[in-house]
Amino acid sequence: MTQMNKIALVTGGSRGLGKNMALSIAKKGIDVILTYHSKKEEAEAVVKEIESIGQQASALQLNTADISSFDTFLAELKSALQNKFNAENFNFLVNNAGVGLHASFAETTEEQFDYLLNIHFKGVFFLTQKALPFMADGGGIVNISTGLARFSFPGYAAYASMKGAIETLTSYQAKELGARKIRVNIVAPGAIETDFGGGAVRDNASLNAQLSALTALGRVGLPDDIGGVVAFLCSEEAKWVNDQRIEVSGGIFL
Repeated sequence: MTQMNKIALVTGGSRGLGKNMALSIAKKGIDVILTYHSKKEEAEAVVKEIESIGQQASALQLNTADISSFDTFLAELKSALQNKFNAENFNFLVNNAGVGLHASFAETTEEQFDYLLNIHFKGVFFLTQKALPFMADGGGIVNISTGLARFSFPGYAAYASMKGAIETLTSYQAKELGARKIRVNIVAPGAIETDFGGGAVRDNASLNAQLSALTALGRVGLPDDIGGVVAFLCSEEAKWVNDQRIEVSGGIFL
């Protein structure tokens, strides 16, 4: 079985930042498996766009909040690797899938907390753990965090806390997976214009202006600002970058 290209698995790769990451990675000459939660048509459109670039791609359904589904997902991943990519392993894992939830600390419910915990921390922890046998040595993991783990913006106590946990986990993964030459890094976006969290940054003009004024480069981010940084971390140029937190925020709250 001769694997031609390296392969990246991007969770939540059908829209928003994940879509941009998947396309940016493909432009580096890396094949892509992307996951989607419910919108298969969107995911298949991204697959076609990646194929138009000249790379192979495949889309698999995954609910990252449902840890009990991971074994079934990984069986489907193994089948896709063999049948579509003629490969036994993939090289890069981008833990991008996520949801936004805006609630003050005082008003956050246990249900909201558990929802965020499962998607942003527990799901990432165990999906990565269960995916290790399918990862090639010498590859890399990119965990997606947030600028909100460095600075505080009211309404994101639970969400940012999960991302703070991911940042700590990243250091442990980098240390423990070093024997397999697997690098683990963090990309932490600032405020970005997407449909994330109901599209508030994109659609709320006063919030957009407020965040732009707080940013050294004078605007909020766009998806295209993020994908290339993730793609860099999946490239040979980043082979000596390990356990680094790269904030991609235009310099907000400096």
